[in-house]
Amino acid sequence: MRYAVIMAGGAGTRLWPMSRQGSPKQLLPLFDGRSLLQIAWDRAAQVVDPSRLCVCTGAAYADEVARQLPDLAAENLLGEPVGRDSLNAAAWSAAVLAKRDPQAVMAVLTADHLITPEDVFAQRLAVGFDIAEADPLTLVTFGVVPTSPHTGFGYLERGPAVDGFPDASQVAAFREKPDAATAAQYVASGRYWWNSGMFVWRAATLLDQLRQLQPGTFDAVTELAHDPSRLGEIYPGLTKISIDYAVMEPVSQGRGSAHVVAVALPTQWADVGSYASLYEALPHDDAGNAMAGTVAAMDATGNLVMNDGGVVALIGVSGLAVVRSGDAVLVVPLEDSEKVKQMALRLG
Repeated sequence: MRYAVIMAGGAGTRLWPMSRQGSPKQLLPLFDGRSLLQIAWDRAAQVVDPSRLCVCTGAAYADEVARQLPDLAAENLLGEPVGRDSLNAAAWSAAVLAKRDPQAVMAVLTADHLITPEDVFAQRLAVGFDIAEADPLTLVTFGVVPTSPHTGFGYLERGPAVDGFPDASQVAAFREKPDAATAAQYVASGRYWWNSGMFVWRAATLLDQLRQLQPGTFDAVTELAHDPSRLGEIYPGLTKISIDYAVMEPVSQGRGSAHVVAVALPTQWADVGSYASLYEALPHDDAGNAMAGTVAAMDATGNLVMNDGGVVALIGVSGLAVVRSGDAVLVVPLEDSEKVKQMALRLG
């Protein structure tokens, strides 16, 4: 059977002060009253029956997740007691699904991306399932066809095409976020895609790679699948590491017994991880401003304004993010919005 796990555990500190403890970015109603999580759910439900859609999130967010997703079955809501990065969320989810269904094929999707057109995404997600079902030793990822030499994304280097699947290639290597010159070379070559951080595999296949590459994690999540009552005891002690570093890169280098295949994702893809990316994702007025709440603008261009109370007025400014949320106000040039995380950490 086909399943999907939506990863929704991040704190979203780069969108402070809107995103804070208890109200992370994936739960904020930023898009016509809908959250990124709700958008991700609807997108996944085009391919996987809602009864087999799961959400892995922080335990502190579980009640709000359940409220936003009324069709989410209680047993499909996995609440992490602490965040331990993407490896452990994916591994725990795989162990739970494999125990329920030893033949489970699972997608691992994100709750903080905007992807359009959604029908293209759905078609390529179905291709990913087809590949994982056809070859039990395949770990499928998705490569976004780049539209620019972006330096904020990791890249996949494509190898040979996959027989029978014209939209898929073997993955020769994973590449870290490049500098501008290297990114330009990658895009010009036509051999690189952006690394989307989304996957499809058989749950049993992922667990077998963990047994070979991350045996401590394998033992821990296997125990948790059989004895969920030990979650608070075991989960905080798991090694904090991403799925890319722990599994995908080693497998692409010939370690483990599986291999990695990437499916092309020729879509618009926005990782809403900063105010600059949020600005790009929202509609703009004639002056290029993206505004929510009560805002007055005069001779102001290219600004992002998010206001949850009172009035915010802009005069003669450009390229700013101005965010009023609760008891905090943030003003930062959009080009420097990656620094918001540092400020959020400083403020605690």
